[in-house]
Amino acid sequence: MIPKITNILYTTGLGSGTPFVFRYALSLAQKYDAKIHIIHGHEPLSSSAQNMADLYMVQGTSNEVLMRKVAEVEKTILERLERLCAKETASDPQGRERVASITVATLPPKQAILEEAEKREADLIVMGSHRHSVLADAMLGTTTLKILHHSTIPVLVVRIPKNYQEEGF
Repeated sequence: MIPKITNILYTTGLGSGTPFVFRYALSLAQKYDAKIHIIHGHEPLSSSAQNMADLYMVQGTSNEVLMRKVAEVEKTILERLERLCAKETASDPQGRERVASITVATLPPKQAILEEAEKREADLIVMGSHRHSVLADAMLGTTTLKILHHSTIPVLVVRIPKNYQEEGF
């Protein structure tokens, strides 16, 4: 039986290859008349960084300042993703309607991706990968490798060409 793809989870770290990988998700969404859900996960502030902020700020204000800054950064990320969607879907009659959701999560990327995949009932995860050294992959791991090992749904990994740069993103 041929699988039905109705929900695609597109993951992005907002690197230079973001538009390149997004086009694969968009192409699949057009082919299968599927919805795209976009997720960007970023690490929460570490406890040592939080302690440092507490040392240099008035008691109780560090959390307020942090929350305000996180909100500003998340707003900027959402604006960038909205611009990407508008640009890349302009020639598609259904265009922006194909992008059903854009989520910015203050979670480790692996956790954010896997939780969003389950929440959105994704049939496929689309993510990019840069070339890494074997040593770096073995020692540190990458978000892509973590998702490949832990996902219960298919994952399309799009290799981002070496030195890929695109104007306007």
